Amino acid sequence: MAKKFPINPPHPERLCWGCDKYCPADSLMCGNGADRTQHPAELFGEDWQDWGPGKQQDAAADSAPDDTPDALKAGQNQTKPG
Repeated sequence: MAKKFPINPPHPERLCWGCDKYCPADSLMCGNGADRTQHPAELFGEDWQDWGPGKQQDAAADSAPDDTPDALKAGQNQTKPG
């Protein structure tokens, strides 16, 4: 069973975050590479869990201006079956 992933650990630089072992940074046991995997808080800041692809699109949709021409909104530019 996987361990619960800490959101903002006090000293993330002390551990490797590449697997569920959370090895000390100076003794990597899983063979994850020569360097330790950084915690997302180290890479993206303390609010790393508050953003993501879906949240960015929602925020962009809320703040984007409506560039749709009035004619398209009213349905006046639709082609009529002939």
